[in-house]
Amino acid sequence: MLKRYKYILSVILITIMVSLLTACGGSENIVKKADLTIISGSENKTLEPIIKEFEKINNVSIDMKYMGSVDIKLQLQEKNIPCDAVWPANSLWISMGDVNHVVKYQKSIMTSPVVFGIRKSLAEKLGFTNRKVSVKDIQKAILDKKLSFMMTSATQSNSGASAYLGFLYAILGNPETISSGDLKSPKLKTQITQLLSGINRSSGSSDWLKDLFLKGKYDAMVNYESLIIETNQQLIKQGKEPLYAVYPYDGLVIADSPLGYINKGDSKKEDIYKKLQDYLLSEKIQNKILDLGRRTGFGGVVTNADPKVFNTDWGIDTNKVLSPIKLPSSDVIEESLNLYQTQFKKPSYTIFCLDFSGSMSGNGESQVKTAMKTILDQDTAKKYMLQSTAQDVITVIPFSDNIFNVLSVKGNDKNKLERLNNQISELHANGGTDIYSPAIRGLSEVAKINLDNYIPSVIIMTDGKSNVGKTFKDLESIYKNLGKDIPIFSIIFGDASEDQLNEITNLTRGSVFDGKTDLINAFKKVRGYN
Repeated sequence: MLKRYKYILSVILITIMVSLLTACGGSENIVKKADLTIISGSENKTLEPIIKEFEKINNVSIDMKYMGSVDIKLQLQEKNIPCDAVWPANSLWISMGDVNHVVKYQKSIMTSPVVFGIRKSLAEKLGFTNRKVSVKDIQKAILDKKLSFMMTSATQSNSGASAYLGFLYAILGNPETISSGDLKSPKLKTQITQLLSGINRSSGSSDWLKDLFLKGKYDAMVNYESLIIETNQQLIKQGKEPLYAVYPYDGLVIADSPLGYINKGDSKKEDIYKKLQDYLLSEKIQNKILDLGRRTGFGGVVTNADPKVFNTDWGIDTNKVLSPIKLPSSDVIEESLNLYQTQFKKPSYTIFCLDFSGSMSGNGESQVKTAMKTILDQDTAKKYMLQSTAQDVITVIPFSDNIFNVLSVKGNDKNKLERLNNQISELHANGGTDIYSPAIRGLSEVAKINLDNYIPSVIIMTDGKSNVGKTFKDLESIYKNLGKDIPIFSIIFGDASEDQLNEITNLTRGSVFDGKTDLINAFKKVRGYN
């Protein structure tokens, strides 16, 4: 009997030891830390197979984390930078962010001009396919209501910032470089706001903008030449009309895609970085990058390019010498981007549907209030370039199993925004969850306005599953009857139902943002999409 007990005890101990070993990182469950972590612009996602090939050849792991340009800049300004290398779309974000001068071995991997991609039949109708096109030509088409376009936010994404800086140069008559004094011109404000009024959808990511274009019926978008090529490849597969690339000759900016190393004194990481950079710049890989629609070689000169990729029928011109503008100093770029966010950009009409159901009590409620303060406090918002304009409208619909109230502020008056923030801070979590009623109410609020004057969006923040009240079918019916392009974005928090939120965002061509690990950062991201 004693032997039997000893045997049973030994089996139990072995089982416990195996369980502990597995839980603490047994051979099957060890999560190996990447040998090299790179913060990159989203446009580099297409290059992931090339990165994977390098990992396999060198037996190393590389973690690519995708961020907007402003976030990359802010990461570089941190005391402890959470990466080993940066790979933004343009050198300007390194020059603006590398205040501590820790970036070294910076080299351009490829280039891509920022262009207008316009439905080919529309480009032909506008007369843009058989002549040089200026920013003024594009502005006239917008004022004549013949052209609207999608563009990423200039304060969140490089493609939007590049296009915007190009617009400024063209409107100012192409000075040698833009000065702070130039930005104060009343004529500039009038013309740039007219031009930006043509934007019908915005985003914080160039790659997401490409995906959005493929989902909807849009006329044009501003994006990298490479992403226009990728979009056309998909459009052709779908049997749809391709885009025609238009290069504004007086306001062209070229993304130089620099890869830079963060010097932390780790020689092993430095060696891996150098190998990766050499690999990416090798002739074999440069040819692969060229096949993906990126320009390679000195000055972006394209030779031996695949005509099916750099397709002249799409307006892609590899023979034309591209003459990009000379970017101004970092402080002038910073000033111009702040002017974009506070004065020049098309106003946004944003509905925040905030979950204050019982499950939000405690930490969840606190985080939502902190997140909203980040947006409403204009001093904090300025750090992330998310300030409001004098024409913006922010409406808050707090809800649980019913709508508490509808709170709204127009403009960027600090006192009014502070009052709205105080009203939110006084709310308390209680009750069940109905995400559809506030979303429907948000749509009805946006439907009252002239969408030509605003970039609209409804943002749902929830930590649970809708279990009372309206249903998805109610929302779907109302949305389809409206017949308007009003995106609904969602922020997942806690145990929120991804299935329910994905249904909503797929219907409205929105997106779901993960706020489970960092709700405040998710709020900042979604704010960059409107």
